[in-house]
Amino acid sequence: MGLNRIPRWAAALAILILLLAGCAPQRDEAALWPSLPGRGPCAVTKQEDVPATMRDGVVLRADVYRPQTDDAVPVILMRTQYGKSGAQVDPTRYEPPDWFASQCYLVVVQDVRGQGTSGGVFSEFTNDQNDGYDSVEWAAALPGSNGKVGMYGSSYVGATQWLAAVTAPPHLVTIVPANTASDYYDGWTYEGGQFRLGFVLPWALESIATTAAENRNDQATVDELRSAAKDLTRWIDFRPFDRLPPMRPDNPAVAPWYFDWIRHWTRDQFWQNVSIRDRYPTVTVPVLHFEGWYDAFLAGGVENFAGMVAHGATQSARDNQRLVIGPWDHVAWGRSDSEPAPMLKDIGPVGDSPINQLMLAWFDHFLKGRNDTGGAAVAPGRPRVDYFVMGANQWRTASAWPPPNTTPTTYYLSGQGGIADRTGRLQQTAPGSEAPDVYTYDPNFPAPSLGGHSCCGARSGPQGPYDQTPAEQRSDVLVYTSDPVGSDTEVTGPTTVNLWASSSAPDTDFTAKLEVVKTDGAVVNLNDGILRTAFRDSLSAPTPIEPGRPYPLRIQIWPTSYEFRAGERIRVEISSSDYPQFAPNPNTGAPFGQGTATAVASQTILHDAQHPSSVVLPVIAG
Repeated sequence: MGLNRIPRWAAALAILILLLAGCAPQRDEAALWPSLPGRGPCAVTKQEDVPATMRDGVVLRADVYRPQTDDAVPVILMRTQYGKSGAQVDPTRYEPPDWFASQCYLVVVQDVRGQGTSGGVFSEFTNDQNDGYDSVEWAAALPGSNGKVGMYGSSYVGATQWLAAVTAPPHLVTIVPANTASDYYDGWTYEGGQFRLGFVLPWALESIATTAAENRNDQATVDELRSAAKDLTRWIDFRPFDRLPPMRPDNPAVAPWYFDWIRHWTRDQFWQNVSIRDRYPTVTVPVLHFEGWYDAFLAGGVENFAGMVAHGATQSARDNQRLVIGPWDHVAWGRSDSEPAPMLKDIGPVGDSPINQLMLAWFDHFLKGRNDTGGAAVAPGRPRVDYFVMGANQWRTASAWPPPNTTPTTYYLSGQGGIADRTGRLQQTAPGSEAPDVYTYDPNFPAPSLGGHSCCGARSGPQGPYDQTPAEQRSDVLVYTSDPVGSDTEVTGPTTVNLWASSSAPDTDFTAKLEVVKTDGAVVNLNDGILRTAFRDSLSAPTPIEPGRPYPLRIQIWPTSYEFRAGERIRVEISSSDYPQFAPNPNTGAPFGQGTATAVASQTILHDAQHPSSVVLPVIAG
């Protein structure tokens, strides 16, 4: 990177000025988070299966944790498809509902439609706008409620919050979504136009299809799905996707929503009807966002923050947005006794999630009007981002996303990135006359995923940081590496790869991965991205490419934050597959998931004066 270090006397002077101005940069955990209290003063009773009738007559059921107090109190609501009795306590996420109720809140944990003990037919995303609105208003009117409702939960339980919030229920005051997306096509089911196989199929098969069958008392289907879940690798390899046997395409009661996801392989009206990113101007509430650098929905989580800051319905909503991004994968962000990817676990307690204490302080402020929760606990009337810098293993703070002191820094691809030479370089001068890199991509022999941002656990999906050396021994993986950085340099934000490429196929994939090459030679993935070439201009109207013609392609590598230490090198890896994180493109140009035909493609990456392929890194100045 070549950034110069600031002299110590200058750095000290800058810190002194900031301190005098009351805006010192916050670097340690103690300055960022309030302490986690013990149980609160209120005794708690529990009511199970409390009914709530939706506008169409369907009855949903909730467990209600009631604090023993004569005062009317705010409501904290969770709407979950994973079982209200679990309340997302394990693995190492939230304190149990009665803990929050002991802080003198009325806590309501509700099964969504067609799951757990609730009535109706389950269909992912479909009913959660109307049901979310109705459930918020029902909870606000419960005996003992003061009419103010906040919501919390992770993953799909974050989606239920957003889908309620876009309908603007009058009694919803704030939400705290964690590890969730901005769009349920782009960045949830598909990414860059390609199916997120390693997440979607196991999640649908192991979890929500099975629990929906349990809700219907369909034990035969439950047994069949559980048997299939024991052999996931078999079903991940099954083609075509729209005939997946365990999902019973012959029985529309089992998982019709799964086949809808395959049928709607573009971002059409089916997906637009439930998109969050299109509806920020309808959201009126402050939001505390939680995300992780290796989370399955990171890109959407940070987009939600930036989208609300720019387009929230009110000035108060726009000002009161806070984003916390830690060294976490999808479920193991409590960390003390959880099992994230090993390199994340090695970070130690400084990487533990502060979600319980920060969420409680947030609710105390916005639902109870308390201002004694600690200045760091709430949005200070302006947007705020707290993010963990891997490599340095420190928490840092910014006023916007991406951080306002970001300097986009361009590195050009040069040399020969193929396995025969491995002389591929990242350099800051544009290339001259250079031969392209050519490789063969066979969808029946895809490059393996080693970590990534899939879902949903380190043992069940390709997520987290891992040594990439085995994948880089393949002939269909190109590697481009910088010189060692001369001084410690922070890279925080999304990385863009501007690739000039051609293919012998009418449609294919290109993948990109940002990595750090450690001084001991280990190669660790920071994040990755993918683009299906037919979707290069539009997610809703794909068009084929002309075989053999070079196209400028923009691959968005999901955000990261890493401080490259002096002597480490930056690496970008280019390929055409990342399996099973993403479904291999068959190179035929056919609609996704509806056939078994494949073709081998010859891929060409150009990096010369007329076709300057490059990567743009978000370097943090100073």
